[in-house]
Amino acid sequence: MSGSRDRRRKPEWLKTRPPAGERFTDIKSTLREHDLHTVCEEASCPNLGDCWSGRNGPGTATFMLLGDRCSRGCNFCDVETGGMAPPDPDEPENVADAVAEIGLEYVVLTSVDRDDLPDGGASHFAATIRAIKKRDASILVEALVPDFQGDPEAVQTVIDAGPDVLAHNIETVERLQWPVRDRRAGYEQSLSVLEQVAAAEPYAKTSLMLGVGEYDHEVYQTMTDLQEIGVDILTLGQYLQPSTSHLEVSEYVHPEKFDTWRAVAEEELDFRYCASGPMVRSSFRAGEFFVEAVARDGADLATARERARAKSD
Repeated sequence: MSGSRDRRRKPEWLKTRPPAGERFTDIKSTLREHDLHTVCEEASCPNLGDCWSGRNGPGTATFMLLGDRCSRGCNFCDVETGGMAPPDPDEPENVADAVAEIGLEYVVLTSVDRDDLPDGGASHFAATIRAIKKRDASILVEALVPDFQGDPEAVQTVIDAGPDVLAHNIETVERLQWPVRDRRAGYEQSLSVLEQVAAAEPYAKTSLMLGVGEYDHEVYQTMTDLQEIGVDILTLGQYLQPSTSHLEVSEYVHPEKFDTWRAVAEEELDFRYCASGPMVRSSFRAGEFFVEAVARDGADLATARERARAKSD
């Protein structure tokens, strides 16, 4: 057997437990009742069982706005492309209803890319954030947004709605933007979105996938670029191939290397927080725990980091 095939065989540390439990069932039922989508399901997230069942704290879900069909076709993503429907005007209130029924204290909102809409769906994000905050201003809301084709007015629309965290994923190093991402995305375009967010009130957050063929010096350069524009929170996780038609895994990165990158991010590059591990995803709960400790409890940086890691172990 070749070395490349050995490298792509999924190691023991990537095994996950199947979804189960009453909490999981209740959340799924509530989502179907309100005709809502989650990126947890649509993108086949490996953490779905833990997050929904509440194994590591109160259950959480990442709501996917604007339908389950994307205008782009990134080679790492399991979301269907094409055939987008008009935005559902009732969705912001439906999400707010579901949040109240489930009893979430921290809500993550994301969406497919909607290049077919004049503002890329920014106003829909804003309406959903406001609907949730109107019900309960104490709920922390994280918006994980697309790049809106680099339109600063669209980005500002979401900023003005008052999310506590505004995230946009750069996904990979500059050299690998294609073939990893759709050609309409881009390294500089994503940096421009994050720089605008970092200059505003919300925490700026982004995510980087490892195992798609990047070199260490490229990861370090990307982290440096993100630090220089003021990104607060960084997550690093292992890319997993959703199907045989998607981009192949180049390498399964060892957990110890993820630990090294976390130390580089926090201790050398001075990110406020870095969640780094094979199963970490952009909506990883450790990041949520950190923001809760800082924003809700006023914890200092070291305490917030320690509390986040203790809760996510």
